[in-house]
Amino acid sequence: MEALSNQPNTGAGHASRPELATWHGGRLCQSGQDGRLRQGGHVGLVLPCYNEEGNVDELYERLVTVFEGLPDYTFEMLFIDNASTDGTAAKIRAIVTRDPRVKLIVNARNFGHIRSPFHALMESAGDCVIAMCTDLQDPPELIPQFIAAWEQGASVAVGQKKTSAESGLFWLIRSLYYRIARSMAEVPLLEHVTGFGLYDRRVVEIMRRFEDPYPYVRGLICEIGLPISVVQYDQPLRKRGITKNNFFTLFDMAMLGITSHSKAPLRFATLCGFLLSGLSLVVAILFLVLKLTFWYSLPAGYAPAVISIFFLASVQIFLIGLVGEYVGAVLAQVRHRPMVVEASRGQMPTAPVSEASPAGGARHGS
Repeated sequence: MEALSNQPNTGAGHASRPELATWHGGRLCQSGQDGRLRQGGHVGLVLPCYNEEGNVDELYERLVTVFEGLPDYTFEMLFIDNASTDGTAAKIRAIVTRDPRVKLIVNARNFGHIRSPFHALMESAGDCVIAMCTDLQDPPELIPQFIAAWEQGASVAVGQKKTSAESGLFWLIRSLYYRIARSMAEVPLLEHVTGFGLYDRRVVEIMRRFEDPYPYVRGLICEIGLPISVVQYDQPLRKRGITKNNFFTLFDMAMLGITSHSKAPLRFATLCGFLLSGLSLVVAILFLVLKLTFWYSLPAGYAPAVISIFFLASVQIFLIGLVGEYVGAVLAQVRHRPMVVEASRGQMPTAPVSEASPAGGARHGS
């Protein structure tokens, strides 16, 4: 097994295995009274957006203000526009022209709420990468807490919603889902975590090597197993625009979280098959015995047959749909389609050929 280096990565020792590097920049610190193991460096900000014309300017100003209070850190913002139909891309281009720290990727079409942010995560440079939505429901003011946790040795620092200004019914449904998913998962999944947080460069490179074309990032960080720090916050309501989530996107994310990190539904389906087969056999034998015992008094009615047929058919349809979810996940893996296709870039190098790989982009700084 290759040993992990405790020295800054110079690019020679880990050029072919960047996920083995523990530190890619900044300064290593002796653990003192403040407990810091790292200090300073370059931070990449990943900002996925779709029809957020009214929010990008305020988000930019708030992020700049936050980093004015972090003099040891440089930063760059990477907006990835998921083919917005409003003036979002134009607003970001205006920022790009006046601030070289801001970069922009515009997708050729809407590639969804999972693939587009992950592609940007793989494209971002930095000793650590911070991912957050552009709807201002992920407070930029939490960034110093993320960085403080990272300085103290955390590989991942994520925001966990303590409360939310959204509907109480939605909060209850989400809480119930997280408990179910956590009980079935093979890894300890985090509850009320949306992906808003900081990811060390080593974690980003490990996620790249998963080569998952439809990744569930919240589960991947738990799968990796490196230290995770949780920062709780109160999620505010959206100020401008409308939410892009609907029943189908939420259901998609929910099923992805379960099928990506649990075989329990498949095993449940198998167990149900055995149990229902045994139950059908018992019922058949019972009716045979009753009919032989009460030959003339027990009519050979259609009700038991109809009930059992419809019951078994409904169960079969449910189980086939469940298995279909896993088949769909396998199909997404074997297609080897690109994570996204970019229409244009602003203040970024031209996308290399490796962009079309299932891992979702070229490796910056490798």
